[in-house]
Amino acid sequence: MSTAAESRIIPFSHVEQLRDARAVIEQEAGALTKFSRSLDADFCAAVETCFQCQGSVVVVGIGKAGLIGRKIAATFSSMGTPAQFLHPSEAVHGDLGCLHSEDVVLALSNSGETEEICRLLPILCRMQIPVVAITAVATSTLGSQADVVIQLGRLREAGSHALAPTTSTIFMLDLGDALALVLSQLKGFTPREFAQFHPGGSLGQRLKKVRDVMRPTGQVRIDSQKATTRDVFVNLSQPGRRSGAVMLVDSEGRLSGLFTDSDLARLLEQRREFKLDRPISEVMTPHPLTIQADRMLSEAIGILSDTKVSELPVVDAADRPIGLIDITDVIGLMPADQAV
Repeated sequence: MSTAAESRIIPFSHVEQLRDARAVIEQEAGALTKFSRSLDADFCAAVETCFQCQGSVVVVGIGKAGLIGRKIAATFSSMGTPAQFLHPSEAVHGDLGCLHSEDVVLALSNSGETEEICRLLPILCRMQIPVVAITAVATSTLGSQADVVIQLGRLREAGSHALAPTTSTIFMLDLGDALALVLSQLKGFTPREFAQFHPGGSLGQRLKKVRDVMRPTGQVRIDSQKATTRDVFVNLSQPGRRSGAVMLVDSEGRLSGLFTDSDLARLLEQRREFKLDRPISEVMTPHPLTIQADRMLSEAIGILSDTKVSELPVVDAADRPIGLIDITDVIGLMPADQAV
């Protein structure tokens, strides 16, 4: 079996391939960085036009720009702005019916002379639908007829022959992301609203509330801080998912401390068995970190990850325990370097 080091050895025949690949990425990244510094009032005008939109942002593009347009429309939608993609060719064969005067059209064309898009412009004008164009220059057909133009400038596509749309489509994609994200900030779009649009997968799980994932009181161990350590562990047997922690409460039922199986093992290793028959308050961790049930699960995961703790008590407004987040319940959602 090859070692990890051996598997990373690059054959000499591949060196040139890697050099070319890095050159493509560096060319695109360098051009994008330079472009980001050139954004001006036209970008802000595009954001304002979309912000004032009472309908949907309808993205149009064809070819590679059309593929980018589909992703941009999806990003707008996921960030709280209704959006859809409209294929320019299908538009003139009936799909124009999806457009309304309250909409805004975001048109993507590097050349600004794409026939299928230019054919739509007089129709959009008659329908009084504002057009935001992302194109190379404002003097193109698309640029000259659009209400707002974000100019990409004359770009050299990546690669030795500079033929396929590469740098230009990267610019369009990033501009779409920038528009969608800046617009979401302007609208006050919140993580909780984002969660409503992403209920599936690990992302959806992270965007749940703590109450949706926590172990309720019937599945966790809670006892008085006055009880002895021995009594706590003898008497508190819980069915189902077992947590390695006991939550301790004071005489008013408020969380006062946490004691874990690891704490018990440490007592035995240190030959302090006499503490087993003393109040558990003498050996518990007082005032542990807590979280409330209406917080986002991602916040709880962040606390577990940052503090390296394995159990996080969930408390109500009066600091009474109502549940527990155990790291084993969210291990699959932890950052990659923490999921061990």
